[in-house]
Amino acid sequence: MTETATDAAPFAIELKGISKAFGPVQANKDISLQVRKGTIHGIVGENGAGKSTLMSILYGFYKADAGEILINGTPTTIPDSQAAISAGIGMVHQHFKLVENFTVVENVILGAEDGAMLTPSVNKARKLLKQLAEEYQLHVDPDAVVEDLSVGHAQRVEILKQLYRQADVLILDEPTGVLTPSEADHLFRILNGLKDEGKTIILITHKLREIMEVTDTVSVMRRGEMTATVKTAETSPEQLAELMVGRKVLLRVDKQPARPGDVVLDVTDLKVIDEHKVEKLRGISLHIRAGEILGVAGVAGNGQSELLEVLGGMMTAQGGSISVNGQEIDLSGKHSDGQSRRARGIAHVPEDRQREGLIMPFMAWENIAFGYHHDPAYQKNRLFMDNAALKRITATEMESYDVRPPNPMLQAKNFSGGNQQKIVVAREIERNPDLLLVGQPTRGVDIGAIEFIHKQIIALRDQGKAILLVSVELDEIMSLSDRIAVMFDGRIMGERLPDETDEGELGLLMAGVTKGAA
Repeated sequence: MTETATDAAPFAIELKGISKAFGPVQANKDISLQVRKGTIHGIVGENGAGKSTLMSILYGFYKADAGEILINGTPTTIPDSQAAISAGIGMVHQHFKLVENFTVVENVILGAEDGAMLTPSVNKARKLLKQLAEEYQLHVDPDAVVEDLSVGHAQRVEILKQLYRQADVLILDEPTGVLTPSEADHLFRILNGLKDEGKTIILITHKLREIMEVTDTVSVMRRGEMTATVKTAETSPEQLAELMVGRKVLLRVDKQPARPGDVVLDVTDLKVIDEHKVEKLRGISLHIRAGEILGVAGVAGNGQSELLEVLGGMMTAQGGSISVNGQEIDLSGKHSDGQSRRARGIAHVPEDRQREGLIMPFMAWENIAFGYHHDPAYQKNRLFMDNAALKRITATEMESYDVRPPNPMLQAKNFSGGNQQKIVVAREIERNPDLLLVGQPTRGVDIGAIEFIHKQIIALRDQGKAILLVSVELDEIMSLSDRIAVMFDGRIMGERLPDETDEGELGLLMAGVTKGAA
Protein backbone atom coordinates (compact mmCIF):
# COMPACT_ATOMS: atom_id res chain seq x y z
CA MET A 1 0.00 0.00 0.00
CA THR A 2 1.38 3.45 -0.94
CA GLU A 3 2.23 5.66 2.01
CA THR A 4 0.04 8.77 2.15
CA ALA A 5 1.09 12.21 3.38
CA THR A 6 -0.70 11.50 6.63
CA ASP A 7 1.21 8.22 7.04
CA ALA A 8 4.52 10.03 6.45
CA ALA A 9 3.83 12.75 9.02
CA PRO A 10 5.92 12.52 12.19
CA PHE A 11 4.32 11.75 15.53
CA ALA A 12 3.18 14.84 17.40
CA ILE A 13 2.49 12.69 20.48
CA GLU A 14 3.89 9.29 21.36
CA LEU A 15 3.06 7.47 24.58
CA LYS A 16 5.11 4.39 25.48
CA GLY A 17 4.14 1.86 28.17
CA ILE A 18 1.96 4.25 30.19
CA SER A 19 0.57 2.69 33.39
CA LYS A 20 -1.44 4.30 36.18
CA ALA A 21 -3.14 2.74 39.21
CA PHE A 22 -5.40 4.26 41.84
CA GLY A 23 -5.02 1.90 44.77
CA PRO A 24 -6.07 -1.57 43.57
CA VAL A 25 -7.68 -0.18 40.38
CA GLN A 26 -5.43 -0.30 37.30
CA ALA A 27 -6.77 2.63 35.25
CA ASN A 28 -4.10 2.41 32.50
CA LYS A 29 -2.04 -0.69 31.79
CA ASP A 30 1.04 -0.52 29.56
CA ILE A 31 -0.60 1.78 26.99
CA SER A 32 1.22 2.86 23.86
CA LEU A 33 -0.27 5.45 21.51
CA GLN A 34 1.04 7.27 18.45
CA VAL A 35 -0.72 10.40 17.18
CA ARG A 36 0.52 11.76 13.85
CA LYS A 37 1.01 15.48 13.39
CA GLY A 38 -1.74 17.31 11.51
CA THR A 39 -4.42 14.63 12.03
CA ILE A 40 -7.60 14.20 14.05
CA HIS A 41 -7.18 11.15 16.27
CA GLY A 42 -10.23 9.73 18.05
CA ILE A 43 -10.18 7.79 21.31
CA VAL A 44 -13.23 5.71 22.22
CA GLY A 45 -14.08 3.25 24.98
CA GLU A 46 -16.68 2.34 27.58
CA ASN A 47 -17.02 4.18 30.89
CA GLY A 48 -14.00 3.41 33.02
CA ALA A 49 -11.92 2.28 30.04
CA GLY A 50 -9.19 4.73 31.03
CA LYS A 51 -9.53 7.39 28.28
CA SER A 52 -9.76 10.39 30.59
CA THR A 53 -6.98 9.11 32.84
CA LEU A 54 -4.67 8.73 29.83
CA MET A 55 -5.39 12.25 28.59
CA SER A 56 -5.05 13.62 32.13
CA ILE A 57 -1.54 12.14 32.24
CA LEU A 58 -0.73 13.80 28.91
CA TYR A 59 -2.08 17.14 30.18
CA GLY A 60 -0.26 16.91 33.53
CA PHE A 61 -3.22 16.35 35.86
CA TYR A 62 -1.85 12.93 36.84
CA LYS A 63 1.65 11.49 36.90
CA ALA A 64 2.07 8.07 35.32
CA ASP A 65 3.44 5.24 37.46
CA ALA A 66 5.45 4.04 34.47
CA GLY A 67 6.02 4.94 30.83
CA GLU A 68 7.33 7.72 28.65
CA ILE A 69 5.86 10.71 26.79
CA LEU A 70 7.45 11.97 23.56
CA ILE A 71 6.41 15.25 21.95
CA ASN A 72 7.58 15.70 18.36
CA GLY A 73 10.00 12.83 19.01
CA THR A 74 11.54 14.36 22.14
CA PRO A 75 11.12 12.66 25.54
CA THR A 76 9.23 15.14 27.72
CA THR A 77 8.33 15.21 31.40
CA ILE A 78 4.91 16.72 32.15
CA PRO A 79 4.55 17.19 35.93
CA ASP A 80 1.62 19.63 35.70
CA SER A 81 -0.72 21.36 33.24
CA GLN A 82 1.57 24.41 33.00
CA ALA A 83 4.30 22.12 31.66
CA ALA A 84 1.80 20.65 29.17
CA ILE A 85 0.87 24.15 27.97
CA SER A 86 4.57 25.05 27.63
CA ALA A 87 5.01 21.89 25.54
CA GLY A 88 2.24 23.03 23.18
CA ILE A 89 -0.61 20.89 24.52
CA GLY A 90 -4.03 22.42 25.22
CA MET A 91 -7.17 20.75 26.57
CA VAL A 92 -10.81 21.75 26.11
CA HIS A 93 -12.71 20.11 28.94
CA GLN A 94 -16.23 18.74 28.74
CA HIS A 95 -17.29 21.28 31.38
CA PHE A 96 -15.82 24.61 30.35
CA LYS A 97 -13.25 26.31 32.59
CA LEU A 98 -14.44 29.88 32.03
CA VAL A 99 -15.23 32.71 34.45
CA GLU A 100 -18.86 33.53 33.63
CA ASN A 101 -18.79 37.26 34.49
CA PHE A 102 -15.48 37.93 32.66
CA THR A 103 -15.32 39.00 29.03
CA VAL A 104 -13.98 36.74 26.29
CA VAL A 105 -10.63 38.53 26.17
CA GLU A 106 -10.29 38.47 29.97
CA ASN A 107 -10.88 34.72 30.00
CA VAL A 108 -8.34 34.19 27.24
CA ILE A 109 -5.50 36.02 29.01
CA LEU A 110 -6.35 34.65 32.47
CA GLY A 111 -3.20 32.92 33.69
CA ALA A 112 -1.22 34.13 30.67
CA GLU A 113 -0.89 37.84 31.45
CA ASP A 114 2.27 39.68 30.35
CA GLY A 115 2.65 41.51 33.66
CA ALA A 116 0.93 43.30 36.51
CA MET A 117 -0.57 45.94 34.19
CA LEU A 118 -3.52 44.28 32.45
CA THR A 119 -4.26 46.92 29.79
CA PRO A 120 -1.31 45.99 27.51
CA SER A 121 -2.20 42.28 27.85
CA VAL A 122 -5.84 42.93 26.98
CA ASN A 123 -4.99 45.10 23.96
CA LYS A 124 -2.48 42.55 22.68
CA ALA A 125 -4.95 39.69 23.22
CA ARG A 126 -7.80 41.53 21.50
CA LYS A 127 -5.66 42.04 18.40
CA LEU A 128 -4.42 38.44 18.37
CA LEU A 129 -7.93 37.06 18.97
CA LYS A 130 -9.21 38.83 15.87
CA GLN A 131 -6.40 37.27 13.85
CA LEU A 132 -7.08 33.79 15.26
CA ALA A 133 -10.84 34.18 14.72
CA GLU A 134 -10.29 35.03 11.05
CA GLU A 135 -7.74 32.28 10.51
CA TYR A 136 -9.74 29.48 12.15
CA GLN A 137 -13.35 30.69 11.66
CA LEU A 138 -13.77 31.08 15.44
CA HIS A 139 -15.67 34.34 15.34
CA VAL A 140 -16.70 35.67 18.76
CA ASP A 141 -16.87 39.21 20.18
CA PRO A 142 -13.73 39.71 22.36
CA ASP A 143 -15.63 42.09 24.64
CA ALA A 144 -18.73 39.91 25.12
CA VAL A 145 -19.36 38.64 28.66
CA VAL A 146 -19.14 34.84 28.71
CA GLU A 147 -22.44 34.36 30.58
CA ASP A 148 -24.21 36.06 27.65
CA LEU A 149 -22.77 33.66 25.06
CA SER A 150 -24.40 30.54 23.65
CA VAL A 151 -22.81 27.22 24.57
CA GLY A 152 -21.33 26.91 21.08
CA HIS A 153 -19.67 30.33 21.32
CA ALA A 154 -18.38 29.58 24.84
CA GLN A 155 -16.70 26.49 23.41
CA ARG A 156 -15.04 28.67 20.76
CA VAL A 157 -13.62 30.76 23.59
CA GLU A 158 -12.09 27.64 25.12
CA ILE A 159 -10.46 26.75 21.80
CA LEU A 160 -9.24 30.34 21.29
CA LYS A 161 -7.77 30.24 24.80
CA GLN A 162 -5.65 27.23 23.85
CA LEU A 163 -4.60 28.73 20.50
CA TYR A 164 -3.65 31.99 22.24
CA ARG A 165 -1.30 29.90 24.38
CA GLN A 166 0.16 28.56 21.10
CA ALA A 167 -1.10 25.00 21.49
CA ASP A 168 -0.13 22.70 18.62
CA VAL A 169 -1.99 19.70 20.09
CA LEU A 170 -5.61 20.12 21.19
CA ILE A 171 -7.37 17.53 23.37
CA LEU A 172 -11.18 17.79 23.26
CA ASP A 173 -13.19 15.79 25.82
CA GLU A 174 -16.78 15.03 24.70
CA PRO A 175 -17.00 18.39 22.89
CA THR A 176 -20.50 18.01 21.42
CA GLY A 177 -22.37 16.92 24.56
CA VAL A 178 -24.11 20.29 24.94
CA LEU A 179 -24.25 21.44 21.30
CA THR A 180 -27.10 21.49 18.79
CA PRO A 181 -26.49 19.52 15.57
CA SER A 182 -25.71 22.72 13.64
CA GLU A 183 -23.25 23.83 16.34
CA ALA A 184 -21.61 20.38 16.25
CA ASP A 185 -21.30 20.58 12.46
CA HIS A 186 -19.67 24.00 12.81
CA LEU A 187 -17.26 22.62 15.41
CA PHE A 188 -16.24 19.85 13.01
CA ARG A 189 -15.54 22.45 10.30
CA ILE A 190 -13.38 24.31 12.83
CA LEU A 191 -11.49 21.12 13.72
CA ASN A 192 -10.84 20.36 10.05
CA GLY A 193 -9.61 23.94 9.60
CA LEU A 194 -7.24 23.52 12.53
CA LYS A 195 -5.99 20.26 11.02
CA ASP A 196 -5.39 21.96 7.66
CA GLU A 197 -3.27 24.54 9.48
CA GLY A 198 -1.09 21.77 10.90
CA LYS A 199 -2.67 21.41 14.35
CA THR A 200 -3.12 17.97 15.88
CA ILE A 201 -6.47 17.08 17.45
CA ILE A 202 -7.20 14.30 19.97
CA LEU A 203 -10.96 13.77 20.20
CA ILE A 204 -12.52 11.82 23.10
CA THR A 205 -16.15 10.99 22.37
CA HIS A 206 -18.65 8.17 22.89
CA LYS A 207 -20.52 9.10 19.69
CA LEU A 208 -19.37 6.72 17.01
CA ARG A 209 -21.06 8.75 14.27
CA GLU A 210 -18.78 11.68 15.12
CA ILE A 211 -15.71 9.43 15.10
CA MET A 212 -16.61 8.22 11.61
CA GLU A 213 -17.36 11.72 10.37
CA VAL A 214 -14.38 13.73 11.56
CA THR A 215 -11.37 11.56 12.54
CA ASP A 216 -8.50 10.17 10.48
CA THR A 217 -7.51 7.48 12.98
CA VAL A 218 -9.26 5.98 15.99
CA SER A 219 -7.89 4.14 19.01
CA VAL A 220 -10.10 1.86 21.12
CA MET A 221 -9.60 1.32 24.85
CA ARG A 222 -11.13 -1.41 27.00
CA ARG A 223 -10.56 -2.00 30.72
CA GLY A 224 -7.49 0.19 30.89
CA GLU A 225 -5.76 -1.28 27.85
CA MET A 226 -5.43 -0.19 24.24
CA THR A 227 -7.18 -2.87 22.16
CA ALA A 228 -6.80 -1.44 18.64
CA THR A 229 -5.79 1.54 16.54
CA VAL A 230 -7.27 1.66 13.03
CA LYS A 231 -7.71 4.08 10.17
CA THR A 232 -11.23 5.46 10.37
CA ALA A 233 -11.83 4.86 6.66
CA GLU A 234 -11.09 1.16 7.16
CA THR A 235 -13.51 0.48 10.03
CA SER A 236 -17.21 0.83 10.86
CA PRO A 237 -19.33 1.82 13.88
CA GLU A 238 -20.26 -1.85 14.38
CA GLN A 239 -16.61 -2.94 14.44
CA LEU A 240 -15.64 -0.15 16.85
CA ALA A 241 -18.52 -1.02 19.17
CA GLU A 242 -17.45 -4.67 19.22
CA LEU A 243 -13.83 -3.65 20.00
CA MET A 244 -15.07 -1.42 22.83
CA VAL A 245 -17.36 -3.97 24.48
CA GLY A 246 -15.77 -7.27 23.49
CA ARG A 247 -18.92 -8.60 21.83
CA LYS A 248 -21.29 -7.69 19.01
CA VAL A 249 -23.52 -4.73 19.87
CA LEU A 250 -26.79 -3.80 18.18
CA LEU A 251 -26.38 -0.09 17.39
CA ARG A 252 -29.84 0.30 15.87
CA VAL A 253 -32.91 0.11 18.07
CA ASP A 254 -34.84 -2.94 16.91
CA LYS A 255 -38.54 -2.18 17.32
CA GLN A 256 -41.87 -2.83 15.65
CA PRO A 257 -44.23 0.02 14.70
CA ALA A 258 -46.18 1.41 17.66
CA ARG A 259 -49.80 0.43 18.23
CA PRO A 260 -51.13 3.40 20.21
CA GLY A 261 -54.19 2.94 22.40
CA ASP A 262 -56.08 5.36 24.63
CA VAL A 263 -54.58 8.63 25.84
CA VAL A 264 -52.70 8.05 29.11
CA LEU A 265 -51.13 11.50 29.65
CA ASP A 266 -52.82 14.74 28.63
CA VAL A 267 -51.03 18.03 29.35
CA THR A 268 -52.74 21.34 28.53
CA ASP A 269 -51.25 24.85 28.65
CA LEU A 270 -48.79 23.99 31.43
CA LYS A 271 -46.97 26.99 32.93
CA VAL A 272 -44.10 27.02 35.43
CA ILE A 273 -42.37 30.04 36.98
CA ASP A 274 -39.27 29.34 39.06
CA GLU A 275 -38.16 30.96 42.32
CA HIS A 276 -36.34 33.70 40.36
CA LYS A 277 -39.62 34.66 38.61
CA VAL A 278 -38.36 33.19 35.32
CA GLU A 279 -40.99 31.48 33.17
CA LYS A 280 -39.63 28.01 32.49
CA LEU A 281 -42.70 26.46 30.82
CA ARG A 282 -44.74 28.76 28.60
CA GLY A 283 -47.99 26.93 27.90
CA ILE A 284 -46.90 23.35 27.14
CA SER A 285 -49.54 21.07 25.62
CA LEU A 286 -48.94 17.43 24.68
CA HIS A 287 -50.43 13.96 24.96
CA ILE A 288 -49.11 10.39 25.00
CA ARG A 289 -51.11 7.26 24.26
CA ALA A 290 -50.70 3.78 25.65
CA GLY A 291 -48.12 1.85 23.66
CA GLU A 292 -46.13 4.79 22.31
CA ILE A 293 -43.00 6.81 23.09
CA LEU A 294 -43.07 10.58 22.83
CA GLY A 295 -39.50 11.88 22.61
CA VAL A 296 -38.78 15.44 23.71
CA ALA A 297 -35.71 16.88 21.99
CA GLY A 298 -33.91 20.09 22.84
CA VAL A 299 -30.68 21.61 24.06
CA ALA A 300 -30.38 21.28 27.84
CA GLY A 301 -31.95 24.17 29.75
CA ASN A 302 -34.98 24.81 27.54
CA GLY A 303 -37.65 23.52 29.93
CA GLN A 304 -37.38 19.76 29.53
CA SER A 305 -36.15 19.28 33.11
CA GLU A 306 -39.00 21.36 34.52
CA LEU A 307 -41.52 19.38 32.45
CA LEU A 308 -40.26 16.12 33.92
CA GLU A 309 -40.18 17.51 37.46
CA VAL A 310 -43.76 18.81 37.31
CA LEU A 311 -45.04 15.53 35.88
CA GLY A 312 -43.04 13.60 38.49
CA GLY A 313 -44.35 15.67 41.43
CA MET A 314 -41.00 17.33 42.20
CA MET A 315 -42.13 20.84 41.22
CA THR A 316 -45.39 22.77 41.36
CA ALA A 317 -47.00 24.51 38.37
CA GLN A 318 -48.59 27.95 38.16
CA GLY A 319 -51.07 27.15 35.42
CA GLY A 320 -52.48 24.53 33.11
CA SER A 321 -53.69 21.00 33.72
CA ILE A 322 -52.40 17.42 33.71
CA SER A 323 -54.53 14.31 33.59
CA VAL A 324 -53.52 10.65 33.70
CA ASN A 325 -55.96 8.05 32.40
CA GLY A 326 -58.63 10.74 32.32
CA GLN A 327 -58.22 11.82 35.95
CA GLU A 328 -56.83 15.30 36.63
CA ILE A 329 -53.80 15.70 38.89
CA ASP A 330 -53.58 18.37 41.59
CA LEU A 331 -50.78 20.80 40.66
CA SER A 332 -51.09 23.10 43.67
CA GLY A 333 -48.54 21.21 45.76
CA LYS A 334 -51.04 20.40 48.55
CA HIS A 335 -51.69 16.85 47.38
CA SER A 336 -49.00 16.72 44.74
CA ASP A 337 -45.71 14.89 45.26
CA GLY A 338 -43.75 11.92 44.00
CA GLN A 339 -45.64 9.46 46.17
CA SER A 340 -49.04 10.61 44.90
CA ARG A 341 -47.74 10.35 41.32
CA ARG A 342 -46.58 6.77 41.91
CA ALA A 343 -50.02 5.95 43.30
CA ARG A 344 -51.45 7.14 39.98
CA GLY A 345 -49.24 4.76 38.00
CA ILE A 346 -46.42 7.17 37.13
CA ALA A 347 -42.80 5.99 37.38
CA HIS A 348 -39.86 8.36 36.99
CA VAL A 349 -36.25 7.76 35.93
CA PRO A 350 -34.77 11.20 36.73
CA GLU A 351 -32.16 12.99 34.63
CA ASP A 352 -29.48 12.94 37.35
CA ARG A 353 -29.31 9.45 38.83
CA GLN A 354 -26.80 10.39 41.52
CA ARG A 355 -28.61 13.46 42.85
CA GLU A 356 -32.24 12.44 42.28
CA GLY A 357 -32.35 8.70 41.62
CA LEU A 358 -30.09 7.16 44.25
CA ILE A 359 -28.66 7.77 47.70
CA MET A 360 -25.05 6.99 46.94
CA PRO A 361 -23.86 5.74 50.38
CA PHE A 362 -26.90 3.41 50.66
CA MET A 363 -26.81 -0.19 49.48
CA ALA A 364 -28.46 -1.42 46.29
CA TRP A 365 -31.30 -3.19 48.14
CA GLU A 366 -32.10 0.02 50.04
CA ASN A 367 -32.13 2.05 46.82
CA ILE A 368 -34.52 -0.42 45.18
CA ALA A 369 -37.11 0.40 47.86
CA PHE A 370 -36.94 4.21 47.57
CA GLY A 371 -40.32 5.65 46.74
CA TYR A 372 -41.93 2.23 46.96
CA HIS A 373 -41.34 1.39 50.61
CA HIS A 374 -45.13 1.13 51.17
CA ASP A 375 -45.35 -1.70 48.64
CA PRO A 376 -46.94 -4.71 50.43
CA ALA A 377 -44.20 -6.95 49.01
CA TYR A 378 -41.69 -5.03 51.13
CA GLN A 379 -43.69 -5.01 54.37
CA LYS A 380 -43.23 -7.45 57.26
CA ASN A 381 -45.96 -5.73 59.27
CA ARG A 382 -47.30 -2.21 59.75
CA LEU A 383 -44.17 -1.11 61.60
CA PHE A 384 -41.27 -2.86 59.89
CA MET A 385 -40.06 -3.52 56.37
CA ASP A 386 -39.17 -7.05 55.31
CA ASN A 387 -35.47 -6.50 54.59
CA ALA A 388 -34.88 -10.16 53.71
CA ALA A 389 -37.61 -10.01 51.06
CA LEU A 390 -36.19 -6.74 49.74
CA LYS A 391 -32.76 -8.28 49.33
CA ARG A 392 -34.21 -11.28 47.49
CA ILE A 393 -36.22 -9.03 45.17
CA THR A 394 -33.16 -6.84 44.55
CA ALA A 395 -31.01 -9.88 43.70
CA THR A 396 -33.64 -11.04 41.19
CA GLU A 397 -33.92 -7.61 39.58
CA MET A 398 -30.14 -7.20 39.43
CA GLU A 399 -29.89 -10.50 37.57
CA SER A 400 -32.73 -9.58 35.18
CA TYR A 401 -31.20 -6.16 34.43
CA ASP A 402 -27.62 -7.44 34.19
CA VAL A 403 -26.34 -5.23 37.02
CA ARG A 404 -22.66 -5.89 37.64
CA PRO A 405 -21.66 -6.99 40.20
CA PRO A 406 -25.06 -8.48 41.16
CA ASN A 407 -24.54 -7.74 44.84
CA PRO A 408 -27.52 -6.20 46.74
CA MET A 409 -25.21 -5.34 49.66
CA LEU A 410 -22.91 -3.10 47.61
CA GLN A 411 -23.24 0.67 48.09
CA ALA A 412 -24.59 2.57 45.08
CA LYS A 413 -21.43 4.70 44.87
CA ASN A 414 -19.36 1.56 44.16
CA PHE A 415 -21.20 0.71 40.93
CA SER A 416 -20.20 2.20 37.56
CA GLY A 417 -22.47 4.85 36.06
CA GLY A 418 -24.11 2.37 33.71
CA ASN A 419 -24.89 -0.07 36.51
CA GLN A 420 -26.21 2.73 38.74
CA GLN A 421 -28.57 3.63 35.91
CA LYS A 422 -29.69 0.01 35.55
CA ILE A 423 -30.64 -0.05 39.27
CA VAL A 424 -32.83 3.05 38.81
CA VAL A 425 -34.38 1.69 35.58
CA ALA A 426 -35.09 -1.68 37.24
CA ARG A 427 -36.75 -0.03 40.26
CA GLU A 428 -39.10 2.06 38.10
CA ILE A 429 -39.96 -0.37 35.30
CA GLU A 430 -40.58 -3.29 37.66
CA ARG A 431 -43.41 -1.30 39.27
CA ASN A 432 -45.42 -1.89 36.06
CA PRO A 433 -46.34 1.80 35.57
CA ASP A 434 -48.97 3.14 33.18
CA LEU A 435 -46.66 6.08 32.39
CA LEU A 436 -42.86 6.10 32.50
CA LEU A 437 -41.07 9.45 32.65
CA VAL A 438 -37.46 8.94 31.65
CA GLY A 439 -34.84 11.70 31.48
CA GLN A 440 -31.47 11.24 29.77
CA PRO A 441 -31.67 7.43 30.07
CA THR A 442 -28.15 6.81 28.79
CA ARG A 443 -26.24 9.92 29.93
CA GLY A 444 -22.70 8.89 30.84
CA VAL A 445 -23.53 5.25 30.09
CA ASP A 446 -21.30 3.01 27.99
CA ILE A 447 -22.39 1.45 24.73
CA GLY A 448 -23.24 -2.00 26.11
CA ALA A 449 -25.51 -0.56 28.82
CA ILE A 450 -27.10 1.79 26.26
CA GLU A 451 -28.17 -1.21 24.18
CA PHE A 452 -29.67 -2.92 27.24
CA ILE A 453 -31.57 0.15 28.54
CA HIS A 454 -33.02 0.86 25.11
CA LYS A 455 -34.35 -2.71 24.93
CA GLN A 456 -36.09 -2.30 28.31
CA ILE A 457 -37.78 0.92 27.22
CA ILE A 458 -39.02 -0.65 23.97
CA ALA A 459 -40.25 -3.74 25.84
CA LEU A 460 -42.28 -1.52 28.19
CA ARG A 461 -43.83 0.30 25.23
CA ASP A 462 -44.73 -3.02 23.64
CA GLN A 463 -46.55 -3.97 26.86
CA GLY A 464 -48.90 -1.05 26.17
CA LYS A 465 -47.34 1.54 28.45
CA ALA A 466 -46.96 5.26 27.69
CA ILE A 467 -43.43 6.69 27.79
CA LEU A 468 -42.19 10.28 27.87
CA LEU A 469 -38.52 10.32 26.85
CA VAL A 470 -36.34 13.40 27.34
CA SER A 471 -32.85 13.26 25.85
CA VAL A 472 -30.26 15.66 24.47
CA GLU A 473 -28.98 12.85 22.22
CA LEU A 474 -30.70 13.25 18.86
CA ASP A 475 -29.66 9.74 17.77
CA GLU A 476 -31.49 8.37 20.81
CA ILE A 477 -34.58 10.49 20.21
CA MET A 478 -34.72 9.53 16.52
CA SER A 479 -34.30 5.80 17.12
CA LEU A 480 -36.54 5.31 20.18
CA SER A 481 -39.41 7.75 19.62
CA ASP A 482 -42.68 7.15 17.83
CA ARG A 483 -43.34 10.90 17.83
CA ILE A 484 -40.91 13.77 18.53
CA ALA A 485 -41.69 17.11 20.19
CA VAL A 486 -38.97 19.77 20.12
CA MET A 487 -38.64 22.28 22.98
CA PHE A 488 -37.00 25.69 22.89
CA ASP A 489 -37.19 28.39 25.57
CA GLY A 490 -40.03 26.69 27.44
CA ARG A 491 -42.21 26.15 24.38
CA ILE A 492 -42.87 23.27 22.00
CA MET A 493 -41.64 24.46 18.62
CA GLY A 494 -43.18 21.60 16.71
CA GLU A 495 -43.93 17.90 16.57
CA ARG A 496 -42.54 15.50 13.97
CA LEU A 497 -42.60 11.81 13.06
CA PRO A 498 -39.11 10.25 13.00
CA ASP A 499 -39.57 8.91 9.47
CA GLU A 500 -40.59 12.34 8.17
CA THR A 501 -37.80 14.51 9.58
CA ASP A 502 -34.02 14.62 9.94
CA GLU A 503 -31.42 15.97 12.32
CA GLY A 504 -31.11 19.18 10.29
CA GLU A 505 -34.78 20.09 10.72
CA LEU A 506 -34.80 19.07 14.38
CA GLY A 507 -31.62 21.07 14.97
CA LEU A 508 -33.27 24.22 13.60
CA LEU A 509 -36.29 23.71 15.84
CA MET A 510 -33.94 23.15 18.81
CA ALA A 511 -32.41 26.56 18.01
CA GLY A 512 -35.85 28.18 17.91
CA VAL A 513 -36.05 28.41 14.12
CA THR A 514 -39.15 27.19 12.32
CA LYS A 515 -38.99 25.99 8.73
CA GLY A 516 -40.71 29.10 7.41
CA ALA A 517 -38.38 31.41 9.29
CA ALA A 518 -35.32 29.43 8.12
